[in-house]
Amino acid sequence: MGHLGSAKPPHEISKKKAAARLAEAQERLLRLRLILGGQIKGQVGEKELGPPLCVLFEGWDASGKGGAIKRLVAPLDPRHVRVAQFAAPTYDEKRHHFLQRFWTVLPGFGGMAVLDRSWYGRVLVERVEGFATDEQWKRAYDEINEFERTLTAEGMILIKFWMHVSDEEQLRRFEDRANDPLRAWKLTDEDWRNREKRQAYAEAIEEMVTRTDQPKARWHVIPGDDKGYARFAVVEEVCRVVEKRLASLA
Repeated sequence: MGHLGSAKPPHEISKKKAAARLAEAQERLLRLRLILGGQIKGQVGEKELGPPLCVLFEGWDASGKGGAIKRLVAPLDPRHVRVAQFAAPTYDEKRHHFLQRFWTVLPGFGGMAVLDRSWYGRVLVERVEGFATDEQWKRAYDEINEFERTLTAEGMILIKFWMHVSDEEQLRRFEDRANDPLRAWKLTDEDWRNREKRQAYAEAIEEMVTRTDQPKARWHVIPGDDKGYARFAVVEEVCRVVEKRLASLA
């Protein structure tokens, strides 16, 4: 399969080297975050606010989204970053356009937000589970693309991650969680049901990535079977994208 079939680490890396790369990337990110927040001088000027930074995560259940987010925000002052998690929309949220509930968490200039799940639920779970009509989820690709173009045209740095995990590794992690009293709460009956629909989800993911990968809102597919690799790969990619954007503003 296209995007997901190629989601493998380029090479094996030891835990020690992975930890070292993560630490180095986190230090880079801390400096970049301070520049964007106008706390230290950078390419955008003398302590001026930089563009807003929004990093969103989608991925398979047990793909390591939580662990990657934890390492991404760990070096940052909690006053300088907002993490927002999205589950199924509430009754009241369903009364509005599906994008409405995301506006309030988006960062302004100098701000940073990390989204655990996002507006892509419309073309993933809502599509596969039938929570959206065919007309609604098919229309959503254009709505999402226009929404993201609006944000990036205004200056936002938008980074989108799909955390991929193989079928075999996902099953192993499910079983590990089920046998761990302190992590069993992470595993629900819905997670097991979703595994039975993995092929339908894979088709939805491929179409999502293909149709919503934009020049200023690229998808980054991260191989998640090796947690150590996935964690530093996420932080390094955020640094790379931010550094490229700041260089363009210099």
